[in-house]
Amino acid sequence: MQTRKEFIANASVLTTGSMLFPSLLNLTGEGVENTGVQLYTFRTEMAADARGTLKKIAELGFKQIESARSSKGHYYGLTAKEMKQACKDLGMTLSSGHVHVDDKWKQTMDEAAESGQAYLICSTMPTNGQTIDNYKKVAESFNKAGEECKKHGIKFGYHNHEYEFESKEGKVLYDVLLDNTQPDLVHMELDLGWVIVGGKNPLDYFKKYPRRFPLWHLKDMDLAKKHSVEFGKGQLDILSMLKNRKQSGLDIMFVEQEEYASTPFESMKENMEYLKKVKI
Repeated sequence: MQTRKEFIANASVLTTGSMLFPSLLNLTGEGVENTGVQLYTFRTEMAADARGTLKKIAELGFKQIESARSSKGHYYGLTAKEMKQACKDLGMTLSSGHVHVDDKWKQTMDEAAESGQAYLICSTMPTNGQTIDNYKKVAESFNKAGEECKKHGIKFGYHNHEYEFESKEGKVLYDVLLDNTQPDLVHMELDLGWVIVGGKNPLDYFKKYPRRFPLWHLKDMDLAKKHSVEFGKGQLDILSMLKNRKQSGLDIMFVEQEEYASTPFESMKENMEYLKKVKI
């Protein structure tokens, strides 16, 4: 795979020959539509006023919602049904959520099924250990979680950070996870920003593991600070990512930003304007 330096200097566009299955993301040639957002972007605002914040998010033009764990639970003090309806009333769909695979896993699945969301995403490694053996053990537990979610009519997946791209014994740990999980049971959510911080190129992963990444976190990154920034201000080649969405198997793209120049609302407004101007 290309090094981080090679990727930044020469982010090549790959040729794709795979068929695009129905996707919730629309690229019209005049910009990106039906975009989603990860609510961790608005974590403070959601905790303070979930309904009011969702209204402001809808006004920004987002259509797909991915929730995140909070001090008030998976749905910010609302029930699963209330969260589903709140999004629906605003013209949005609660389509995914970040959770932990822990001792409350059954309750988490039941809530997700009640919310009607399509995806349930494990947001962090369930056991510690940057070793090949631990990643194989986690892959086995993910396959099991995927089977359990399938019975609930939900797709299970995993969201990466930076540390999964470390190498042990000549193997990239994230590759160990991919190689030992069943594609029909474990649907990867690729955080594109953390991939490049980890020194890897998302395009290489699209090529090596085609159609394994139905969900994205589209996040531009300042590599020097390891901070997320507004689109076009970092080192992620967003246009190349979008041009290779078919090879990824992209279904839903969630915009996420963890640090902001001003406020999350201002940053997301800027990001949405950027996507409207993208020519695919």
